[in-house]
Amino acid sequence: MDKPATIPASPGRLHRLKLYYERNERNIAVASFVGGFLFDILTTGRIDSWLLIAQEALYLVIITAALLQMLFEEGKSQPAPETMSALKRWYYEFRTVIVHFLLGSLISLHTIFFFKSSSLLVSFYVLSILVFFLVANEFSRFRALGLSFKFALLSLCYLSFSASVVPVFIGSIGVIVFMLSMLLGCLPVAVIYRRILIHAPDRERQARKQIIVPFGLVLVFFLALYLFRLIPPVPLSIPYIGVYHSVEKTGDIYRLSHERPFWRFWHHGDQHFLAQPGDKVYVFFRIFSPTRFSDQVTMRWYWKNNLRGWALHDSIPINIVGGRELGFRGYGVKSNYQPGDWKVQVETTDGREIGRVYFSLESATDEARSFKVDIQ
Repeated sequence: MDKPATIPASPGRLHRLKLYYERNERNIAVASFVGGFLFDILTTGRIDSWLLIAQEALYLVIITAALLQMLFEEGKSQPAPETMSALKRWYYEFRTVIVHFLLGSLISLHTIFFFKSSSLLVSFYVLSILVFFLVANEFSRFRALGLSFKFALLSLCYLSFSASVVPVFIGSIGVIVFMLSMLLGCLPVAVIYRRILIHAPDRERQARKQIIVPFGLVLVFFLALYLFRLIPPVPLSIPYIGVYHSVEKTGDIYRLSHERPFWRFWHHGDQHFLAQPGDKVYVFFRIFSPTRFSDQVTMRWYWKNNLRGWALHDSIPINIVGGRELGFRGYGVKSNYQPGDWKVQVETTDGREIGRVYFSLESATDEARSFKVDIQ
């Protein structure tokens, strides 16, 4: 009798999962990108959270270790799966997926931090680049570029992490703090390259091409953006800014008076300001800064001249301190004004914008009016 045909063993659950991922990679990438970004928006905590900082550092260590292993394995044959333990086999099958997931998580996190730290108009260029990298990280066409692209993403994460964390530790921001953060962001790459020169000199050319050159390009990109004041001033952010007829402080409470009709729900206070004789314009803001943070910001008042555009009228320095969960509260007041379009920008001492508010001012007749009061 003929021997019965051998029935092939059914693939393991882990292998079936990998096959499903490979067949549906694009759809899974899009779904994970959208879902992960929305999840990060809803769950991201304070930028000065020690737990969050430790999580970011752990991600960077894992990514760095995995990419360096891939670097040293280039040109070598991988060990046969049957000679590996189950855990090691799982790692080799999914390490690329893990690296891209962690890179995407870090880039997503810093995209959110940069978005919160400035108006969309100012941070648009940085956000565009970060979102591009975030999307590119999810597609196989960019992954196929190899380790150079992965190390470029890692460089972006190192510099973004350093630019966010160093001001938290120092308790202030500015040119010197930013340059120090860039210097510290270079240290891990410098140490890695030095170790390669000592222990694997035959990999020096490969390391220079796949690590140093991508990192250098990302570093120049960061410095150029800072030069043009396009790097948002993390870790500062303004969750609220509005225009009011008066601001009164009673104990730990601010009472903000305005005439805003209910249907202008998107306005913060009187962004359509009806000014009677003797009125003053108050701009109130809440600015988040980390615990033990102490620095100064500048409130700049601009009036729009139809011929010359925005003209600076006043600059008011305001000292801020950090630690309050809802942000440091402050305000500026202006009694010398004229009808027209106005904007108020809150900026750091090195001229980077944290937030802004636009409002129109119109002269009104002296008649009775009723104010509503917001509590902050």
